[in-house]
Amino acid sequence: MTENVWGYRETSGRLSGADLTGYKVEAADGSIGKVDKHSDEVGSSYIVVDTGPWIFGKEVLLPAGTISRIDESDQKVFVDRTKEQIKNAPEFDQGKHLGNAEYHREVGGYYDGPHRL
Repeated sequence: MTENVWGYRETSGRLSGADLTGYKVEAADGSIGKVDKHSDEVGSSYIVVDTGPWIFGKEVLLPAGTISRIDESDQKVFVDRTKEQIKNAPEFDQGKHLGNAEYHREVGGYYDGPHRL
């Protein structure tokens, strides 16, 4: 990925100020859950996805740069990673990892690497 993994792509359809909470999240190979929280902070934008039963109720943090498209009318966020890639990402604990610079670097490194689908 040549752009900043923590910034929304210009082509994502992200509308500034829109609340993504509750939007369904679609990986390249199927649904992974719903947006529980999101941040539009410049250089640190992300969504937190509640995976429900998919990975036993865990949450995952996805940098905004993984979002390929946002469909406002269907309330869906599409990411360009597979379920397996997301499942294998560094574990996320909202209480420990939000605002944690080291975790931020670890997740950024994981998602900024090659991502063949």
